[in-house]
Amino acid sequence: MCSKLFALDIGTRSVVGIILEEQNEHFHVSDIIVKEHKERAMVDGQIHNVLYVAELIKEIKSELEQKHGPLTKVSVAAAGRALKTEQASVTINIRNRPIFTEEDISRLELQAVQQAQAKLLQNKEDVKMSHYYCVGYSVLYYKLDGEEIGNLLDQQGDEATVEVIATFLPRVVVESLLAALKRSDLEMEALTLEPIAAINVLIPPTMRRLNVALVDIGAGTSDIAITNQGTIVAYGMVPTAGDEITEALSDQYLLDFPIAEKAKRQLSTDETIVIQDILGFDQEIPKEEVIEAIIPAIRNLAESIGNEILRLNNQEAPKAIMLVGGGSLTPNLTTELCNILALPSNRVAVRGIDAIQNLTKEEFIPATPELVTPIGIAIAAKKAPVQYMTVVVNEQIVRLFEMKEMTVADAFLAANIRAKQLYGKPGQGISITVNGQDIFIPGEHGQPATILVNGETASTKTLIHHGDNISLIEGIDGVDAKATVRDIVDGASVKTVTIQGTMYIVEPKVKVNGENAPLELELKDRDHVEIETVETIDELLKAINRLDILHKLQSFFIHVNGQPMFLPEFTAKLFINGKPSKLQYSIQGGDTLTIEDSPLPTVQSIANKLDTLLEEKIIVTFQNEQLELTKVCREVLVNGAVVQPNTTIQNGATIQIIEKDTKPWIFQDVFRYSNWQLPTNFKGHFTILKNGIASSFDEEIFGGDKLEIILSEYPVTNMTV
Repeated sequence: MCSKLFALDIGTRSVVGIILEEQNEHFHVSDIIVKEHKERAMVDGQIHNVLYVAELIKEIKSELEQKHGPLTKVSVAAAGRALKTEQASVTINIRNRPIFTEEDISRLELQAVQQAQAKLLQNKEDVKMSHYYCVGYSVLYYKLDGEEIGNLLDQQGDEATVEVIATFLPRVVVESLLAALKRSDLEMEALTLEPIAAINVLIPPTMRRLNVALVDIGAGTSDIAITNQGTIVAYGMVPTAGDEITEALSDQYLLDFPIAEKAKRQLSTDETIVIQDILGFDQEIPKEEVIEAIIPAIRNLAESIGNEILRLNNQEAPKAIMLVGGGSLTPNLTTELCNILALPSNRVAVRGIDAIQNLTKEEFIPATPELVTPIGIAIAAKKAPVQYMTVVVNEQIVRLFEMKEMTVADAFLAANIRAKQLYGKPGQGISITVNGQDIFIPGEHGQPATILVNGETASTKTLIHHGDNISLIEGIDGVDAKATVRDIVDGASVKTVTIQGTMYIVEPKVKVNGENAPLELELKDRDHVEIETVETIDELLKAINRLDILHKLQSFFIHVNGQPMFLPEFTAKLFINGKPSKLQYSIQGGDTLTIEDSPLPTVQSIANKLDTLLEEKIIVTFQNEQLELTKVCREVLVNGAVVQPNTTIQNGATIQIIEKDTKPWIFQDVFRYSNWQLPTNFKGHFTILKNGIASSFDEEIFGGDKLEIILSEYPVTNMTV
């Protein structure tokens, strides 16, 4: 059975009506009508004057109905030039969170697409995000910690970034199309995008795994669509097309615009171009000369298209480029595009309707590239109609423009579900300053939201269908950051040290906002923390208040009669892990300190060092008895108190040595040490001998002397009274 298809290609300059007959997957173009707009009713693919466009549609519909009978349904396309393309990137903190999953990546991409969507609205405060359909996006790159990476899957780091290029169709474009058709007594049978219409007839799904660009070069704009990995990944548009070449001819040869347009078309068919300028002069110019004159404009067109293809394709040339539309016939355009994209000459080609499989046409219809898109629109109505889909998102009815296989992410975009709702809010972080350095402590990451499609657990990549019910159960917010001083203290700052067999745990001194603070103090936002760690043995002993050990280890030093005196042999010896050390040496956790005491000096030992006699002794023999005579020559005061020679002296003591009895020994000194006395009632005289020689009581004596007193009594006599 043969079915009849009616399609309209509503362009900026003209409207094309086409009748297509289909039988057993074979298509035949039976009629085509092209009519130009009388007024500027279309601007950038959007209908600005619905009445004018509807009037032109009615004329085309009426003429075709005279030949083919009543027409009530029509297939149309939204112009590629109506698409809006934006780039956007999103960076999130992934420190201390689980490994990145496919769902994490999908939600990050969705966030970037919404960022691109928001860019469209920066200067349009009255326009809501839901006034745009996202018809496709492509990831330009992923980054991990600032470095480009092939994929974020199973990656861990501090920051993850994705940059996308996303394409949007303003909803008003669709609504204005529907309004114009309604005024023309037509019902929209199917809706597609012009680039999709051309791709559907030139690049079947089996070819879409290849990275191919399709460029529809019209009069005012060049529309671009790119396929890769089985789907259409990007759309774009440049406001440079066939009119640029026409204007270049007009400027070069002083031609009226319609004459220049006619001359441009002659370049595809004639070797000599016949023109008449605005002054009435006729010229015949060789084709090659005309092309040479307009080559700058041709290169400019090629550069505009080539640069946009690179931007859409992540700065890489696609495998091949197909050109359609009237502007694709521009001379040398394929060569210039090959040069810009560094492609071989057989990778860029103009494709006409003869490249469409299973298609025939009436003889009067030219097989030109201009008709690829109108025919594609008609065929798309049969093979790949684009329809509306209705789903429910959190009890909100959402209508989607079904441009491709639709996913939960598309529904969220249409329902204006913000990407940040897909995760619980991260906990609030705190910022502190530690020893002059700013440190930020983040709060916990929020838990991801749960997505349900018809009650079943799903993800943002889950395919959806008409009538689906989608629920988003928001994630759990992360806990606010909490930290104690101990959390920010380096583990090496707390040291465990063993001293003389006793273990000590030494913590750093901490001040928070100028006040002493314990390690368990909970910090607040904007706190200033000063941490003073124990680095040397000296600092360690002070920190544990072992000043006794510190004093013992200090160099032995005293003052003698106002003069300093160092005695290193009396200083205690210090060992770290069995090796000699000093107080200034650094200390590490796990070290063992031992102290080897030295005996304290006595007053006598100090006097010996000074060659100072404190006490003088001599031994003499008196009356055949050996006597030891002693006397203090010098008196010693330690810290102001009189001490004995055997008194020990502490480190840092002040010593005074005072001269006492330094007179020589004399004979009469022996009486202080001897018990010998003159006999009672002794009458006579005595002789003093020193070493057997007569002496006297005040004669100087020496050790070893033999001293004697010889008594001689007077003789007894009888006296008569």
